[in-house]
Amino acid sequence: MLPNDWDVVLGDAVRSRSWSELTEFVDQERKAGKVYPPTESVFRAFELTPYAKVRVVILGQDPYHREGQAHGLAFSVAQGKPPPSLRKIFKELERDPEVAPPDDGNLEGWARQGVLLLNAALTVRAGAPNSHHARGWEDFTDAVIRAINKKSDRVVFLLWGGQAQKKARLISNERHKVIRAAHPAARASAHDPLVGSGAFSRANKALVDAGLSAIKWDQAAQAS
Repeated sequence: MLPNDWDVVLGDAVRSRSWSELTEFVDQERKAGKVYPPTESVFRAFELTPYAKVRVVILGQDPYHREGQAHGLAFSVAQGKPPPSLRKIFKELERDPEVAPPDDGNLEGWARQGVLLLNAALTVRAGAPNSHHARGWEDFTDAVIRAINKKSDRVVFLLWGGQAQKKARLISNERHKVIRAAHPAARASAHDPLVGSGAFSRANKALVDAGLSAIKWDQAAQAS
């Protein structure tokens, strides 16, 4: 069911009772109305970033809830104008590490470099943010974090927002690096705001310090 090598490391998670209840819930939601992203895009992040290649995890809350935006990558949009949270991310890119933001909001170029763009919940009802919270997705994404925690090479976790930061309890491997900041959608007055956090340059330093190659943050829009 899951693409690439994720099917092996998450086999127990997708055979659990929680998973069965979750998939039944999402199926019923799709029958009742629009759910984002479309079915074929729910696991797009896992398609573009195999388990073996994960170097950075950027963790958000849930997908965009408006038409034509969510396509299975946290904070990324399939096409069109970047929404406010993504514009905040691009503002930090411009500040540090001084990267010119891409022309659109598609972040597949990051995903192909080993940046897993993961939300705590992978689906949402149209027009209703957090509507699929506490329905089982968190159990699944907990399993994702636990699996990544077992990797022998360093992984950098960028945990943005309260829901994302709850996952820090699952990261026990001392090889890994956790970098926290407020959710990009938070007000500028929020504690530990993203803009000014240096998240991207700090992530690259952690990778290089571990003998790994840095992420080319200027290649966000590189689709191949």
